[in-house]
This record gives sequence, C-alpha cells and structure tokens, in this order.
Amino acid sequence: MASLIAASSPCFSLPRHSLCLPSACRSFSPPPPLSFHILESQSRPQSLIFSIPSSLRLRVAMLSRPFAVSANEVALATSDDPSAVSQVSNSCPNSYEENEELELCELTAISPLDGRYANQAKELRPIVSEFGLIRFRFFIEVRWLLKLSEIPELSEVPPFSADAKSYLESVVSNFSLADALAVKKIEKVTNHDVKAIEYVLKDKCQFNFELKKVLEFVHFACTSEDINNLAYALMLQRALQSVILPMMNRIIEAIRSLSHENADVAMLSRTHGQPASPTTLGKEMANFCHRLRQQQLRVADIKLQGKIAGAVGNYNAHLVAYPGIHWESVAEEFVTSLGMHFNPYVTQIEPHDYMAELFDGISRFNNVLLDFDQDIWSYISLGYFKQRIKAGEVGSSTMPHKVNPIDFENSEGNLGVANAISKHLSSKLPISRLQRDLTDSTTLRNIGLVFAYSVIAYKSALRGISKLEVDKSCIKDDLEDAWEVLAEPIQTVMRRYGIPEPYEKLKELTHGNKVTKGGMQQFIATLDLPEEIKNMLLKLSPENYIGAAALLGKRV
Repeated sequence: MASLIAASSPCFSLPRHSLCLPSACRSFSPPPPLSFHILESQSRPQSLIFSIPSSLRLRVAMLSRPFAVSANEVALATSDDPSAVSQVSNSCPNSYEENEELELCELTAISPLDGRYANQAKELRPIVSEFGLIRFRFFIEVRWLLKLSEIPELSEVPPFSADAKSYLESVVSNFSLADALAVKKIEKVTNHDVKAIEYVLKDKCQFNFELKKVLEFVHFACTSEDINNLAYALMLQRALQSVILPMMNRIIEAIRSLSHENADVAMLSRTHGQPASPTTLGKEMANFCHRLRQQQLRVADIKLQGKIAGAVGNYNAHLVAYPGIHWESVAEEFVTSLGMHFNPYVTQIEPHDYMAELFDGISRFNNVLLDFDQDIWSYISLGYFKQRIKAGEVGSSTMPHKVNPIDFENSEGNLGVANAISKHLSSKLPISRLQRDLTDSTTLRNIGLVFAYSVIAYKSALRGISKLEVDKSCIKDDLEDAWEVLAEPIQTVMRRYGIPEPYEKLKELTHGNKVTKGGMQQFIATLDLPEEIKNMLLKLSPENYIGAAALLGKRV
C-alpha cells in the first residue's frame, strides 16, 4: 500500500452534526463535506476519501459529537487487505454512547413505533401511551369518589352539589399533559404511580370547598390494582372501539370490494403450488373476507371485565370501616357503570383471562390477514395482479425495473411482531403467583405495542390493496395452458354413467403429461356416454369450469 504523509495535524477532524432535529424540520441542509487533509498518496493522490468503506462513513456520519479519525485509520480504510476494514471499525471510539444522551426524536427512538412508523399509529397515542393510562386512572379515581358520595350509609361523604360534581368532571375533561407530568414528578418521590395520581387529585380537590372536606376518601379502600384493572379495561375498550375494530372493518370492506369486482374472473387454483380445479379471483377474496369477518366478530364480542374489591378481593377494609354497606353490590354497580362486566371472583388483581382471550382473538384475525398478504404476494408473483406505480418510488437500489410488493411484505412483518407480543400477553397475563405478583404490571405496559404493530400492518395491507390491478389476460393465459384440470369433472361424470376405472383412465392421460384442448376433446369423443352428456363435456373449458365460485364471490 502507498505510504501516507499526514498534514500538520496528526488527525482529521469531522464537524459536529446532530441528527436530533425537531420532527417539524423535514427539510434541512446537509452538513458541509467531510474534509481530510491528506498531502499525497503515491498511487492514489487526493482520492483516498472515496476509498473509505461505507461502514466507516456511516459510523462517522451518525456521531453526534466531535470525532477524529487518525491517519493510521485512514490508511487502514484504503487498504486492499479485507481485514483492515474490521480493524478500522473496531478502532472507532464509542465514548459518545456512554457520555452523552441523545435527544429523543424519530431518529433516536429505540422502537420504530416512535421512530420510522411514528405517524402511522399516532391515533393510538392518546389511548395506549403512559399519558393515556394516567388519564384513565385519573378518571377511575374521580368516578369512585363520585360513587362514594351516592352511598346513603356513607355519611362522611355526603351527596355532592352540582358545583362539586361539575368541578370533578372538569378535572377529568381538562386533564392535560401538564397534569400527567405532575404525576410523574411525584412518582419520582413515591416510586408508586397510582399513589402519585392520588396525591395530584387531592391537590386539585383542595380548591373546592366541598371536596376539600373529603380528601381522605380519594382512593378510599382501594388497592392500586382496583384502579389499574379498570383503567386498562377502559384503555382496551377505547382502543378497540375507536381504532382497532374500525381498522379491521376497513380491511374487510376493501377485500369485499375485490371479491365483488372479480367474482366472474375465472382463475386457475393451485394446491401444493400445482394447477388445480379453477375458481374465480373474487371467490378467493371472498374466503378471506368471510374469515376476517368471523374473527372480527369474536374480538368485538369479548366481554371486558373489572373489579374493585380491595387488597385481595374480599372487601376486607371496606367491611371493617362500613360493615353495613353491601360492598359487592356497590362494586358491581360501579364496574358496570363503566361499561365493563363485573368479575366477582378475584385476588388483588382481576385475573386477565378476558385479556388473554382478546389478544388471542386479535392474533387470529392477524393470522388470517397474514395468510391474505402471502396469497396476494403469490398472485403478484404469478402476474395475476399488477401494482400501480407511485412516481419517485424505487424498487431496488440496483435493478431499476423492480416493482416489489412491499406493502404486503411490510404488513406481514408487522403482523408477525404484533402476534409475537400478543401470544406472550395471552400466555403470561392469566398467571400470577398466589394473590398477586408484579409480573403483570410490566407486561401490561406493552398492550399498546400489539395495537400499534397491528394498525401499521392493517394500513400497509390497505395501501397495497389500493395499488392492485387485475391482469385478466395473464390469468386467462394460465387457464388456457391447463386443460389437464378437466380430468376431475370428466372422471366424475364417467363414474355416474358406470364407465369402469374412470380415475385410472384420466390419470393415464394427464399424470405428468402436457394436455391440450384437442387432446382432451379427442379423449371425450371416445367415451361411451349419452350424446348430450358428451356434448356438455366438450363445451367444458378451464375458464368455464368454475362451479359456484362466481355466486360465492358475489354473495359475501
């Protein structure tokens, strides 16, 4: 390798460049070019910068602090020795990772949900984020205080005036990010999130004369999980009703449209990847429409459950403080008023069995959609679908002709991630040691991931469907090249009319052989069949041998 003579400085300084730009800044000027002060190279003068491998350039570009590359590292980078690249990579300092915190933004987020895909699931942020959880907890605490004021035997909390009720309602309706941050600030001291909510609510109640008198009935007789289980139930309810079920419905309707529009488009089936009895494109879409609808209905039918029964589910503290009140009835009234089903048999936690059922149901829907994604991918590969091209999009960095089915691949990948998390939630959440351990708490914080990855997948599938164009000529050509599929109806009719060994005769004609229209019709002409039946078989073709497929495609 040519020897390098460094400039007066022993290293080559790169200017500081931060990638943590505000999300609003979508257009910005690139940093000035990196300049390496190299005096001379005997074999490749002034061109060494272009020989630095991309792995080194990427690491240099991503650093958010001043970084220096030594002359030796540049020499290694320009070496023809393959081992030199790894030496350069290993020599790159990583102290910035230890000494500096990168500002959180889309480019520095660990999860793609808050990075690359941030805008694709943003409708879920107010619901399944920690802000959403705190807000739902706040709502439950306020509603419980209001419920206590309605119990005649609980004289220490008299019925609230309209002003007091209005004040509490405003506390909930005006709940803001600042309120959630106040909760987090107190949590740093308490190291207990629900207790922090209790303190913030008490602080707000001090500004109302009536409520100030009953501050100690905020969170009365409750364990944290009384609040949590109902907050999570509300979170699930809101996410399902406002985002997930409507998105599922959009998927179903998009596929239903494909079914109706293509109900009469005859198409060659494939079983085991080989030509099989014809169907129609619309009927195959109808299969998915029906399957997805069945799974959506099962998800929608799951009964969300709740409890507010104290530390271990027995109303122990409730009955000591107010033995004359039928607390189970109070709890049932409260839970059902929130739109939940009351679970009378609980420990410290609601056992989450319904959540397991819910996440299994979402996984089943996702699995059917994943099956759809893979089938559409295959139909695109066969040429049955073309994809509308979007100006400026690139299919391959090296093959200019490529138009890839990226939307269906993206959907498939995100469905897999959603299902992996769903399966863990459904298997983990129903299990808790004795009357309660804390494993469900950390697990429940991942509920939003299931919904977010599912939504990203649903949107990708919808985007892919919107780009599809049926290539009827390709589908027809495939049918015309598969006359062997008529072996099935012919041998079935032969059975009816008592012709011996019909299956074996058709197997001899078609198995492993190329069959043409003429060859098949010549075989039919030799059969000992009534003339009208023979004529019926002669009129058969792969294109009209579709059974009830068109009807099924239109009926869904």
